[in-house]
Amino acid sequence: MKTRALTGIFLILCVASSAGLLPISMADTLTENDFKIEGGWSKTVDFFNYARASAPLLRRPPADWHAWTYVTYINTTGFQLLYCGLENVTFGTAATLTLPIQTFLMHYKTENTKTDIVTASSFLMLMAFNETETTLFQGSPDINDVLYSSINLEVDISGSFEGGTPPTLSSKTKVFPLTNSSDGLNWSWGMQYTNLTAIWFRTWINPDDPHFNSALAAITRYDELTFTYNLTIDKDTHKATLMENHVIGRMRDLWIPASWSYYNSTGHYGLFGQIKYPDNETIYSFLDEQKIEMSIIQYQTTLMIDHTTLSKAGTQNVTDNEVDVSNADITTTADTGETVFTASFGTKKTYRLYNFTLDQNENTYSNYTAVTRTSKIRGFAFNGVIQNCVAFLRYVPYALRHINQPLYNKYSQGETLLLNVTGANYFYIISYPTYSGYRIEHDPTYTYYIAPMEESQSPPLGWGGVIVVAIVIIAILLVISIVIRRRKQQTQP
Repeated sequence: MKTRALTGIFLILCVASSAGLLPISMADTLTENDFKIEGGWSKTVDFFNYARASAPLLRRPPADWHAWTYVTYINTTGFQLLYCGLENVTFGTAATLTLPIQTFLMHYKTENTKTDIVTASSFLMLMAFNETETTLFQGSPDINDVLYSSINLEVDISGSFEGGTPPTLSSKTKVFPLTNSSDGLNWSWGMQYTNLTAIWFRTWINPDDPHFNSALAAITRYDELTFTYNLTIDKDTHKATLMENHVIGRMRDLWIPASWSYYNSTGHYGLFGQIKYPDNETIYSFLDEQKIEMSIIQYQTTLMIDHTTLSKAGTQNVTDNEVDVSNADITTTADTGETVFTASFGTKKTYRLYNFTLDQNENTYSNYTAVTRTSKIRGFAFNGVIQNCVAFLRYVPYALRHINQPLYNKYSQGETLLLNVTGANYFYIISYPTYSGYRIEHDPTYTYYIAPMEESQSPPLGWGGVIVVAIVIIAILLVISIVIRRRKQQTQP
């Protein structure tokens, strides 16, 4: 009955989607004028409020939905980047979810034809997996493996742990403010989720039958999930390079309702922690014995006006295809033949693993090889867990209306599926085969091929600016006049 109660809570939550519990009075506003500012800014906003003001009437989120989102915007030298990091979301009084959704929109002109282009990418979720003897891709979750997808939540489930201590759902978010170099060509920012509590469900990604089992498989809590970003714009090579560093913190707690077991770094206990089993099995030895591996799920898509694109790794088309790209780049080209975007995995294919059992201060690490591959889209895009995770994303493209109106018109008229996961150029999975629940650090790189840099233009002064300049000029002339007069007085006999 306790497992069924937990499952019922999850199903209630899945009526909607993602982000955090922040008083509305603490949130900034997001308006059309923000996207006209040159340079960059970052702030936390209720993105659903912005969507209600920007989206067509029939597509607006309900009035009592709120999505607190850390938004960063960079607008420099003809390149625009919009980043949305989801903190928490509430759906009226029904539920609050904390989902670590990370989303980008980037607009620029291509290097040769100067065609407007927008790329969109998003981190969707963590997926744990256990490989079987019939696995299709060694070190990567596939349709023959045992898969577990996760969703994070912030709601009281103590009633499901009668007589015992439930997991404390106290996920927190922290933002790293936007910083930049003096020349405006290097930018850094980020976001961190701490004490993240996740519930896990058995999941199947067969494109012919994507689904998940609503029976709760496990509850885990891990130290953090951190994303930091560094954007570098090179005027000479006409490239904008985004380096993403993500950290999956070590798993601290594991509850398995089916076996009434609880694991942490000290041992194996009854589900409520009152009884310690003599096997002395820790969370790390248990995950290692069960051969649990970890991966992240992301997707990428590109939109151009009057042009199509093709994404390939070497000679292989990766769209809706399963291709190992661990040692390769995925290059997206336009039908004009020019390269517009590259995701590089071979240059940063190793990840760091911090063995907590050997070093509880996590000062030392070992390098292991990550496995990256693309996948069939339908197995993820039409899976119930994924659909609930990405419901927030349908509102992000409305910002495109204020970044580039023609591209927005193309999206709103249904000619494209920008930020609709079913229309992605490709899904890709980055996997970490050696895991055991320890801390992971990894940093893949993404490159955008952009038109020659435009020199930033100073905004018009307006009447207020003219008055200020006039006052300054008058003050300078007055000072000069006084100095000359004093010099004349000093030289008179």
